[in-house]
Amino acid sequence: MNPGQSSLDQNSQAFDGQQDKNSMPRPRPRPMQSNYRPGEQIPSNFHPARPIPRPNPGTLGYQGQQNVRPNLGAAYSPTNPPQQIGFNANRPPTVSSPIQGISRPHTPGFPRTTTPKLHDNQSQQRPQNPNMPQSFPSNSQNFMQSQPIRGNPASNFPPQVIPPRARDSNFSGNMNPGAHLSQMGSPPPSNSQSFGMNFNQNNGIPGQTASHYNDGLENQMNNMNLMDHTANKQRSRRVYASEQVSSPPINNPPSGMAGPQVFTPAAQPPLTNSMHNRNYPNPNPISNSGTPYETQKPRIDPNQMPSPVAVHALNQELFLNTEYITSTKTGVPLVNTQFTCIDEGNSNPNFVRMSMYNIPNTDELLKVSQLPLGLVVQPLASIGPNDTPLQIVDFGDEGPIRCLRCKTYINPYMVFIDGGKRFVCNLCKHENDVPDDYFCNLDMAGRRLDWDLRPELKCGSTEFVATKEFMSSQSGPSSYIFAIDVTWTSVQSGLIRSCANAIKEVLYTGVGLPLGVQFGLITYDRNVHFYNLSSNLEQAQMLLVSDIKDVFVPLSNGFLVDPYESRHVIEPLLDNLPQMFSNNRTAEPVLGPVLSSVHEALKGKGGKVFAFQSTMPTYGPGSLKHRDDPKIHNTEKEKSLYLPQDSFYRDMGLKFVDEGISANIYLFPTTYIDVASISQITDLTSGELYMYQSYHVDRDGPRFTSDLKYDATRNMGFNGVLRIRCSDGLRIAEYYGNMYMRNHVDVELPIITSDTSLAATLKHDGKLNENEDVYFQIALLYTSGDGRRLIRIHNLAIPCTTLIGNMFKYAEIDTSVNLLARMAVAETKSLSLRNIRENLQDQCVQILSAYRKNCAKGSAQGQLILPEAFKLLPIYILSLLKSPAFRSGANVQIDNRVFGMILLNTISVKQSMRYFYPKIAPIHEIYPPLEDNTQVMPPLVRASYSLLDPQGIYLLQSNSSVLYLWIGRQVDSSILNSLFGVPSVEQINPIMSQLPEIEGSKLNLYARRVSYALMNGMYTLPTESFIEDLSKDSNRVYEPMILVVRQSIDSNEAAFADLLVEDKNNDSMSYVDFLCHIHVLIQSSSRSKN
Repeated sequence: MNPGQSSLDQNSQAFDGQQDKNSMPRPRPRPMQSNYRPGEQIPSNFHPARPIPRPNPGTLGYQGQQNVRPNLGAAYSPTNPPQQIGFNANRPPTVSSPIQGISRPHTPGFPRTTTPKLHDNQSQQRPQNPNMPQSFPSNSQNFMQSQPIRGNPASNFPPQVIPPRARDSNFSGNMNPGAHLSQMGSPPPSNSQSFGMNFNQNNGIPGQTASHYNDGLENQMNNMNLMDHTANKQRSRRVYASEQVSSPPINNPPSGMAGPQVFTPAAQPPLTNSMHNRNYPNPNPISNSGTPYETQKPRIDPNQMPSPVAVHALNQELFLNTEYITSTKTGVPLVNTQFTCIDEGNSNPNFVRMSMYNIPNTDELLKVSQLPLGLVVQPLASIGPNDTPLQIVDFGDEGPIRCLRCKTYINPYMVFIDGGKRFVCNLCKHENDVPDDYFCNLDMAGRRLDWDLRPELKCGSTEFVATKEFMSSQSGPSSYIFAIDVTWTSVQSGLIRSCANAIKEVLYTGVGLPLGVQFGLITYDRNVHFYNLSSNLEQAQMLLVSDIKDVFVPLSNGFLVDPYESRHVIEPLLDNLPQMFSNNRTAEPVLGPVLSSVHEALKGKGGKVFAFQSTMPTYGPGSLKHRDDPKIHNTEKEKSLYLPQDSFYRDMGLKFVDEGISANIYLFPTTYIDVASISQITDLTSGELYMYQSYHVDRDGPRFTSDLKYDATRNMGFNGVLRIRCSDGLRIAEYYGNMYMRNHVDVELPIITSDTSLAATLKHDGKLNENEDVYFQIALLYTSGDGRRLIRIHNLAIPCTTLIGNMFKYAEIDTSVNLLARMAVAETKSLSLRNIRENLQDQCVQILSAYRKNCAKGSAQGQLILPEAFKLLPIYILSLLKSPAFRSGANVQIDNRVFGMILLNTISVKQSMRYFYPKIAPIHEIYPPLEDNTQVMPPLVRASYSLLDPQGIYLLQSNSSVLYLWIGRQVDSSILNSLFGVPSVEQINPIMSQLPEIEGSKLNLYARRVSYALMNGMYTLPTESFIEDLSKDSNRVYEPMILVVRQSIDSNEAAFADLLVEDKNNDSMSYVDFLCHIHVLIQSSSRSKN
């Protein structure tokens, strides 16, 4: 057996020594020609891109299609028995070997941990998927036991023979076998120190009985810490982990990562001046040494709690040099992981993500688990440069092969029978005849001989050329119209100049508008101004329409033009716009007439309008009234403010949908603007809403420019219709997102961008066959940017299960939280925010209680059991409760709250993970590259102010086009000179929008590389040449903008601190307190059911 390879269990010994092909690095797929006709002879230069994957025989020992579990000596079951950490008098003491470890780069604020080396007779375990729960051998000091899940028929693996452990001479009386348990799978301590979490100051008092101990806890915290103690059992002393512990090994799951997480929350509340319980972060925290609070310990060591930073780091390590093969169907990389995807039948996870990758066969099993069942679709998502590219297949006038009953398109999961003359639909099981020009013989395995040469039979994602019946009624090129508010408020705030400069950058820098898209310009106050931009003119001509009740377009030619042919007319006009309206004193803008004129101009053509509005439209059709009343905030009547005032913008949105027009609205309010009413048009037309509260040119101008540039130049499709099909026994329950539905199956999308995402929840309408996969097909009919009518197909095959443990084991936390957020937003129309917050908290409790009840029955009441795949659920739910959409308190403006709801209902899974938990990267020192000299992201820091070093500098990324640059007060002057060219924090320019370039500074170049990696979701840092050639890049890479936050100097530090979700802020608890609160609720739920 090779070093580093764990031994398999007895059921898979037959495969020892065999080399698994699916575990080896695979060559890149050979690109195929962009178009071919299936009826024609296949070109001779077509070669199989990859060998045919071996079918999964369904044997536990088979390693090709599923992750292989090492035999770690404990009883195993597919539902992953939780680690038992704490007191368990029913289990005998055991002894096992320690785990070997190696050192990893140190993250500031995190303790270093060291682990002893392996014994000669112990093999090193293989890196595991973080979504897969694991069991670990126990240690004489780090005592972690595993128990099979009761009632699980699969728990039939032979247990390891465990020798008895010698009694510890340091303690007298009856030794509790769990006394030296470390929490959450932490590395074992040294022999001279017992390791654990000191939850109570009275721990370890000799002679104190468990009964006496529990009585004291009941009096202090209402029996929060319920443990399975027996009388006359002495409680072992627990102390905090030493800070000289190094990080766990790469080949072994790190601390806080392996297996279900187990906590024993303490009985005492945190101190009021604890660093985890302060209302606002102290920029100069007091050192613990020499203070009167030295002996006061927090209830839970924050470094021991589940952390998105640690989870994502381990998941990234798994896929850093390993391709993800979609035919495995499980073990999908987390959404923030950078990976290379090889499409072998299932779609790339960037296109479609499921909330679980083992679907229950009945609705009753789903209800028992309390897990959300659904999927999030991002049909035009961008994929990596090394991922399997989408290929276009042209079936000619006959169109692609489809099932005659359910209209499912041909895909890799359709089974050919009768020698290739017929095929069985994988969704409805209907048998269909194969057209003569598509016939091909089958091999001995029943697969077509041309399987590897046909993308529609090989890949999960494909595009078909649409036939005439799917052609759109629109004709001509699409158009973009930019409409600028030029009222007095826009003049004073500098909005007109910002819009003019941003539009000029969109048109004439970087990649520009999509090829063939026409450009139009409108300005408006109480009147609407149109501009003749014909290339035959020397300068632009303005035409004013004052009859806003019956607005019309006064130009038949010259309003919509090619921006490059008319560049000599457009650029001078944009440069002169601020001066043209500098004396405008009109304060009442119109918006409804502008949208009506856009509808007239784009009728029969389709396109998109970008409207820039500074104040509430109070004049003409579509005018709104001020209705915000602070007295009804945080009351039952507040939800009326989430609904629109009237139906004008909804009716206009329906007209836009009919003509294939989409609207993106940019708001720059200083007071109430009624986002709920204006946003109706973006909701129906699959548009987006942007808001810049109290707009300031120097502070918000770079962010606005970056947003507009990306919005107008990203990959885009027009006039789309989407439908999701699934296997018999399932149906779509609800859709979520910006869209319009004329019926219950077709989703209409006037504009589809690379960031457009839709969510759908699933419901059983019958019993599924647990012996077959469950299939999904997402079909999007759209017009591409170059004018072709295409049908993009995404296919998924997901295993079906009868075991609730498999549901938790293969659940996907990122997609699940995105679904929970969208469902919570949908409830705002009928429920109060207080009820919604309670429902979110209850959902968290119900999910964790269901896992505890059905998968961890043997755990003690005093232990909080977290399933491996869902151990981050509490921190994400807490972040959701702290979001502007749902947070309590009267300090949240109604417009900001409604905007937060709109954002949660539309953002993709990747964006939502950035929104719920920000990434914080240190840039004050250069971290060494990997062994292959690859420079990757530095170790990220958890989202807590207490972990930010005052001598450090950090970049924070949330769901925004701007990075926060936090600069500590005690940063060394040499670092400041290297990064900014100044010797002190006070001399740093507080309104700079980008990191300056300091020639010859390696630290400055490193910091800029980190900023590009953060903004573009990269793990490997971009090269210097990549940064220099950014303007020529055709992939529309985000150029990072920054917002400076100097510690204890800048006022925007309060907004920065609100993003640190692990601290106590936003009128909500800290992560430590919330975790303990959830545990109390789980205990209460368990007692009430019993």
